Amino acid sequence: MKKLEEILQGVEVHRITGNRDVLVTSLHLDSRNVEPGSLFAAIRGTVTDGHQYISQAIALGAGVILCETLPDRLHKGITYVEVENPSVALGWIASGFYDHPSHALTLVGITGTNGKTTTASWLYQLFEEMGCRAGLISTIKNMIHGEVLEATHTTPDAIQLNRLLRRMADAGCVHCFMEVSSHAIDQQRITGLKFAGGIFTNISHDHLDYHQSFDRYIQSKKSFFNQLAPSAFALVNKDDKHGMVMLQNCLAEKKSFGLTTMADFRCKVIENTIQGLHLAIDGQDVWFRLIGRFNAYNLLAVYATAIVLEQDKTAVLTGLSRLLPVEGRFNFVIAPNRVTAIVDYAHTPDALQNVLESINDIREGEGELITVVGAGGNRDTTKRPVMASIASRFSSRVILTSDNPRFEKPEAILDEMKKGIPVEYEKNLLVIADRREAIRTACALASPGDYVLVAGKGHERYQEIKGIRYPFDDQAVVHEIFGINQHVNNP
Repeated sequence: MKKLEEILQGVEVHRITGNRDVLVTSLHLDSRNVEPGSLFAAIRGTVTDGHQYISQAIALGAGVILCETLPDRLHKGITYVEVENPSVALGWIASGFYDHPSHALTLVGITGTNGKTTTASWLYQLFEEMGCRAGLISTIKNMIHGEVLEATHTTPDAIQLNRLLRRMADAGCVHCFMEVSSHAIDQQRITGLKFAGGIFTNISHDHLDYHQSFDRYIQSKKSFFNQLAPSAFALVNKDDKHGMVMLQNCLAEKKSFGLTTMADFRCKVIENTIQGLHLAIDGQDVWFRLIGRFNAYNLLAVYATAIVLEQDKTAVLTGLSRLLPVEGRFNFVIAPNRVTAIVDYAHTPDALQNVLESINDIREGEGELITVVGAGGNRDTTKRPVMASIASRFSSRVILTSDNPRFEKPEAILDEMKKGIPVEYEKNLLVIADRREAIRTACALASPGDYVLVAGKGHERYQEIKGIRYPFDDQAVVHEIFGINQHVNNP
């Protein structure tokens, strides 16, 4: 419980109507969850406008309304706080309400199109192994020093985020590693947080359904680095052509990593096999139980971050050598008939190409590669033919199938994907809308020594169709088909 005046620190208030000394018992974005004494934030979203629910929030006991526009009728005894941007204001309010938890932690944000989850998860695992109490905020799950919490969004809203950070600080966590999505940046969910550093993994076409243009998507990512304080660090992938763009107008200490360019932290791939990666990382040869050139970048980003945070180099490399794949990221099993099946979350053109290239590096022309891939409904449509084209060019055979069609017809999505298949590759194409049947067909077509990639859903344990999430787990389906009772997903 906090006084309103106290939690408005840092907020640019246009006008307060009512009692500014009122006590606030809780913060809410959803009017249905409001309780007596709550502050209800009326925010204009992409689907609904929170201003429509002010009366409902008041009826449930809200004492304070944060809004952009006052309602026509003002209720007696209610305090209205008018601001230009309620989303920005809520970030500062949530931080103040939970006693500025980000100030009590070394908070590191990871942004980029691909690699966010893996980088954040490995940083959490590494620091925990080195004896540092840590927290994790990621797409797959949230962690508080070993305690697992369900994740509903890549980056939670400002209220949930500060509540979670407060729990971490109260649990004695020193570090927190969190994914920072472009949606969260654009929607001001991270406003009011103090970041010790930011990491840029890479950027490629994604979320254009939301951002409308690639340039706006880039600018969203860049604005995160623009907000970093001079005392923070900004670590970017210099091999990505947009990496150095992130550092323009950035006041933080600038650092870079890369495999092919002259960067502050460098890495060389010596060997990449199904057994693991042999890397020369910052001049030290190390064997990792991970696969793929894309993981070399993730490992290097984790290593560089740990060194910038003044961790011991030997302890860091030792810890990294013990890391295992993150759930849904290049998880593989070798079936009794010697077919290697790989499940990966790759759902963008760049991620799909990275995974396919890694598999092709491993198989070295031996055995065929059969790829099962789809594209999500009600999302960026421009990537659908591109992903199909990439799958056809880097695979021996391709089976296009349903992903999360949401409110679109799977057949319509598949028709758009087929437009990207070059004529010369059409003979290697199958279209099977039923995802389970598509995976079963791929496994049946595979011979000993072949590889089957099931891409797009990774860690997800559902398939979303017309607003309903039906149980579906790519890994479980693969294991069921091959008659394997448990998941085996590490070298």
